[in-house]
Amino acid sequence: MSPLHSYTIFFSIFICILLQSTTTSSQSHLCRSSCGDIPINYPFAIDDGCGSPYYRHMLICSDNNTKLELRTPSGKYPVKSISYSDPHLLVSDPFMWNCQDRDNFRPTRSFSIDSSTHFTVSLQNDYLFFNCNSEKVIVEPKPLFCERFPDRCDSSCDSSSYLCRHLPECGSALGSRVSCCSYYPKATQSLRLMLDNCATYTSVYWRSTGVGNAQYDQFPEYGIRVDFEFPVTMKCLLCQETTKGGGICGFDTRTQKFLCLCKQGNVTTYCKDPNLVKHKRIGAVAGTVTAVSAAGAIGVAGGVFWYLRKVRAKAPVTCGVQSNENRVF
Repeated sequence: MSPLHSYTIFFSIFICILLQSTTTSSQSHLCRSSCGDIPINYPFAIDDGCGSPYYRHMLICSDNNTKLELRTPSGKYPVKSISYSDPHLLVSDPFMWNCQDRDNFRPTRSFSIDSSTHFTVSLQNDYLFFNCNSEKVIVEPKPLFCERFPDRCDSSCDSSSYLCRHLPECGSALGSRVSCCSYYPKATQSLRLMLDNCATYTSVYWRSTGVGNAQYDQFPEYGIRVDFEFPVTMKCLLCQETTKGGGICGFDTRTQKFLCLCKQGNVTTYCKDPNLVKHKRIGAVAGTVTAVSAAGAIGVAGGVFWYLRKVRAKAPVTCGVQSNENRVF
C-alpha cells in the first residue's frame, strides 16, 4: 500500500470521527440562568444539555427570553414562579375561569401532568367548579353531608367552602344564580368527568406569605401548584462545589450521562479535577465539541476532499471499518 493511500485513509477516518462527535456544545456559558425574572437553576434548564435529563424539554423560554412555559400533555402553560427551597412551580391556565369572566363561562379543558415524569399536581390546590349539574354531581355543604353520609363524603362537592364565599381578588364577581363548590379530583379522569357536568372550573393555590409570625401566613392565589423532585447526586454536588470549580450540572445530549459543565468545556467529574489538567488543551470531552471545532472539522474535510479529487479519486474508505482495500497497518 502506498504512503499516499495510507495518509488518505487516516485523514478520512479522522474526519469521520470528528463529524460524528459534533453533537452538542453545553459549556456552562451556554446555559441561561433565567427566563424573564424567573431564575433557572438545577434541576431545570431551558438549553439542551443543561440541568437534569429528567426535565429535558419540559420548560420553554420564548418571546426574546421573557416568557417561560411548562409543556404538559394537555398543552403549554405560563410559569408564574419557581420555588427551589419548597420544590414547586406555580403555573397559570388561560382556559380556567378568572375574575374578568364573571358569569360568562368559556369552554375549558382539563389540566394534566404526564405521570411518567418527575412532576405531580400538588394536593395543596383547591379546585372550584361552577354551575354543576345537580343530577350528576353531589353539590352539598360538606360538613352536613359528611355527617349524614360518611361513606360518600369524598365524593361531594362542597358548596359551603370558604373560597366559594370569598373568591380571591373578586368576592362579588358571581351573582346569586351561579352555584359554586369545591372539590379535589383524585385523577385526571375524575377532573374530566367533573368538567363534563360543570360549566367551568378554576384552581386556587394557597401561597405562603414568608412571614412566620404573621396572623395569616397564607393567602389564596389563582394558579396550579406543580411539585417536582430534586434529583441531586454526589457527582452533581462535587461539580457545583465552588472550591472545585463551581461548575453547572448537565448531561450528554446523546447518552444522557452526567457532565459537569465548566467555562473551558465539559468534564465527567468536576472543573478542577487534577487528573484533567493534562487534558486542558483538548477542551470539551465525552463526545461534545465546540462550534469552533465543528467549523474546523468541516474546513479540514473540505481540504481533504479537494486534495483527494486532485490527486486520487475513488478511495474505498469507510468510517473506522478496515478491509483489505483500506487497511492502514
